[in-house]
Amino acid sequence: MAEKQRSKKKRAAPDEPSETFTAEERAAMQERAKELKAEARAGGRGKKAGGEQDVLDKIAEMEEPDRALAEGLHAVVAAHAPQLAPKTWYGMPAYARDGKVVVFFQAAKKFGSRYATLGFSDQALLDDGDLWPAAYGVTGWTDEVERRVAELVRRAAG
Repeated sequence: MAEKQRSKKKRAAPDEPSETFTAEERAAMQERAKELKAEARAGGRGKKAGGEQDVLDKIAEMEEPDRALAEGLHAVVAAHAPQLAPKTWYGMPAYARDGKVVVFFQAAKKFGSRYATLGFSDQALLDDGDLWPAAYGVTGWTDEVERRVAELVRRAAG
């Protein structure tokens, strides 16, 4: 019988840089683990972990222009899709239906990107034939951006 071979890949210690994930990605995963623990503690009592106050707190922590973009999205969701519940998702603002994320925001600063991302999960009702956008790069919040985002959010929420 052949002896089982052990992986020769060295695992990084928790405080060492990983070759697989960036520090920002690891931090986002740690935030998601905390969110899942909070949701589990809330259990079936109907309590929403990561609710509106958590989202507002995360938005307040952001630097400009990310903060203005996230505030704009939050206002649009509140006005045009109040049935979506605010929650944090990987430490960022998100909005869910029946506990499943439909719309999410990713700050540019969080991952060193040149633009923020407005994304829609597979729970969003945006299907349009065989191909449709599921994420948008956002660099500014104008009346036109707000109008387009409101339209997308309304459709996504159903």
